[in-house]
Amino acid sequence: MIRFEQACVTYPNGVVGMKDLDLTIDDGEFVVIVGLSGAGKSTLIRAINGLVPLTSGRLDVNGRDVTKLNRSGLRELRSGIGMIFQGFNLVDRTTVLKNVLMGRLHEVPTWRTLIGRYPAADIDLAARALQRVEILEKAYSRASDLSGGQRQRVGIARALAQEPAIILADEPVASLDPPTSHVVMRYLQQISRELGITTIVNLHFLDLATAYADRIIGLRDGVLVFDGPGSDADEQVFESIYGRSLTADDTMTKHAAL
Repeated sequence: MIRFEQACVTYPNGVVGMKDLDLTIDDGEFVVIVGLSGAGKSTLIRAINGLVPLTSGRLDVNGRDVTKLNRSGLRELRSGIGMIFQGFNLVDRTTVLKNVLMGRLHEVPTWRTLIGRYPAADIDLAARALQRVEILEKAYSRASDLSGGQRQRVGIARALAQEPAIILADEPVASLDPPTSHVVMRYLQQISRELGITTIVNLHFLDLATAYADRIIGLRDGVLVFDGPGSDADEQVFESIYGRSLTADDTMTKHAAL
């Protein structure tokens, strides 16, 4: 369970990233966060794994008060949280399999990682993660040889290799075309439902949010302005979240047609 209580984040430059947030996300939920750029979406996600500290309030993640964790406590917290990035964050010069095995760094002795001698059980785990996103045949290809969609699937597999309780995805489809974006979202949804992993995704495209989210969280200027099932989030709701009329750039279908 993830619970924010009166949580606030104010950055050193005075920008408010989160204001008086009260929010509970239960185990196994598939949640999509929407809002304009600067609404606080990335702040919320990065607070969960301790990358952005609260300036006030409380945040509990799986029974830990994140605001009170020291460095070792934060490392332990992050070992159970998989992170998927907009820019993929792969090591291009090495193989797909080795990129996925990086999800095991918290469990494997440093000497093994330095010489690339991962235990057989970890290699098997990485292979199964690649199989789940249907890209096992690329295990020994260089990451630089993959398409954008394939690279993001490797990013998902790397997160899965951590055996996480939570997966955070920060704009995971922002650089992908519409068909590939749907593929990535389907994998994330399946992983959440089949493995019971709490999954929180930041999205800009509203049609993707309503198509895949069990629950949508709407943020505006760091404030929670909507919290409900995806089926309840119609155009009027999104206009209230965005504070303006929707444009073609707000939906993937219309954006792709331009």
